Amino acid sequence: MLVHLLTIHPALVESPLRESILGRAQEQGLLDVRVVNIRDFAAGRHQITDDYPYGGGAGMLMKPEPIFGAVRHALAGGGAARVILMDPQGEPFSQRKAQELAQAEHLLFICGRYEGIDERVRSLCTDAISIGDYVLTGGELPALVVIDAVARLIPGVLGDATSPVTDSFAIGLLEGPQYTRPPEFEGLRVPDVLLTGDHPTVARWRRKEALRRTYVKRPDLLAQVELSVTDRQLLDEIWWEEAAKDR
Repeated sequence: MLVHLLTIHPALVESPLRESILGRAQEQGLLDVRVVNIRDFAAGRHQITDDYPYGGGAGMLMKPEPIFGAVRHALAGGGAARVILMDPQGEPFSQRKAQELAQAEHLLFICGRYEGIDERVRSLCTDAISIGDYVLTGGELPALVVIDAVARLIPGVLGDATSPVTDSFAIGLLEGPQYTRPPEFEGLRVPDVLLTGDHPTVARWRRKEALRRTYVKRPDLLAQVELSVTDRQLLDEIWWEEAAKDR
């Protein structure tokens, strides 16, 4: 997958992109991330990328010309691309959106700064994405979040092919508790069922605990999941068990 990340602060994103899974994915040729400095497409000796808003108001806006130039440069190789504006007004980011974007061959991220961007930049975009209802100083960190979530869905990026399909939200539920060695630590034991080697029983326990964690922490997700007859039986058990805790 080819990814372009357009920003006026390349140093802010270059280091994270070289590390860990994202770095290895690029070394293996599974991911090609190219950081484009929007300032390189700004006119004049000072390469100014912002200006005052028409009609007055606080702050500065990113000018359209440098962004249009950077986008056209990134798209010069031809082929379709998803042009994504990181935008607090955009579609809330989700695992479903990550799965959708992972099918694309080329993603291009526009990272805003200041008080926002000139509205005409939106005409370039196929998507606008928000990672939450809060304010950040720019779109770079949100873009990194989206790139990380998408990249791990590319076949071969993760060492274990089952990891991305068992993570929280990948199956519509929160992931249940997990344990590793030692079997006991400071008086806290690994559940006995995980030490039995009985795979069907372990699988049932894991599904039940995923349902329990979702029921307790994010019950809204259960309405969006296709539940089997067994799932509903497990939820009945969970309801009684959780109710008993409150008595």
